[in-house]
Amino acid sequence: MKILLTGGGTGGHVVPLVALIRELRRVVPAKDLKFLYLGPKDEFAKLVLSHEGIATGTVLAGKIRRYGGILPTLENILDMAVKMPIGIMQAFWKIFFFSPDVVFSKGGYGALPITIAARMLGVPVFLHESDAVPGRANVFASHFALKVFTSYPKTPDFKSSKVMHVGNFVRREMLTGSKEEATSIFNLVGDKPVLLVLGGSQGSQRMNDMILASLDDLLSDFEIIHQAGFKNADQVRKEAAVVINPAMEKYFHVVSFMRETDLRHAYAASDLILSRSGAATIFELAALGKPAILVPLPESAQNHQVRNAYRYAQTGAALVLEESNLTPRFFLEKLRYLFSHTEELQKMAAAAKSFARPEAANIAARVLVEYLKTA
Repeated sequence: MKILLTGGGTGGHVVPLVALIRELRRVVPAKDLKFLYLGPKDEFAKLVLSHEGIATGTVLAGKIRRYGGILPTLENILDMAVKMPIGIMQAFWKIFFFSPDVVFSKGGYGALPITIAARMLGVPVFLHESDAVPGRANVFASHFALKVFTSYPKTPDFKSSKVMHVGNFVRREMLTGSKEEATSIFNLVGDKPVLLVLGGSQGSQRMNDMILASLDDLLSDFEIIHQAGFKNADQVRKEAAVVINPAMEKYFHVVSFMRETDLRHAYAASDLILSRSGAATIFELAALGKPAILVPLPESAQNHQVRNAYRYAQTGAALVLEESNLTPRFFLEKLRYLFSHTEELQKMAAAAKSFARPEAANIAARVLVEYLKTA
């Protein structure tokens, strides 16, 4: 079975593909599977997929910018008139020579050239939508797809006969963390509730600033594991050393980025998580049953993170704090309220578990395999 994978070129696309790859390998003997990933140039995707033994290739991809101005308009024209056609031609020949049995797309603008080329060559396409409201690229691509897997129920804009609601793909390994391992990795003291702060691989300067501005007050009540980002971690450490009470230093643990093995243990040790609201993260938090405070990235494409956050918060599993409201005092008040009303945290954890779909990747893998067996 030859399976071509594609996505838009962000971690939110690549990480769920890893979950799908692993589930396919659990369903089908590895010797019977061959994978190739095609997408826009992305070092993160190349690194992550290389750990799974997946070869990667690149194609050009155009992008529609929805903000005004002469320069964005000219860039849109260039992308649609030049990059997209070239990308389709590149994808056409790479698909032709790889000869996949099926294309599985995680969507996004970067997957469009591959999806269109697959359609031209008559290769069946399966699509997965991560977000509560699909982007335009995925709505367009869905017309070429045999089936559209969705993360959220009642996802709009897709033909209902093609839709199968499964949830977002979660790596089952993320559910096997250990508090004991976390204590060893992060040197946890363990006598206070643990707050895990996730600003993404690049970190969030605004979230970092908010944590630093209230650090002493936070550390009086909580122990913090803070993923500050590759570019920001050293600066956060330096600023923390200036503002922090020396007696509280042992409760503050700054890391630049967590590998999968470290992150799963950090999840296990945490009592509440402050995070961005990418779909991949939300479904990991749900599968783990972790209460969360979500801070949507306001610049996310088509406001996806805001929509994801509020859709998830409607279940009662999380609170949403938009960046305009992310003041140190307001955040600290929310934390202290939740931890002084432990029944609220228990309700949030139960709601998260009810929302979770930890078998999503396995279900999609089995649908793919069944199709390939009967095609």
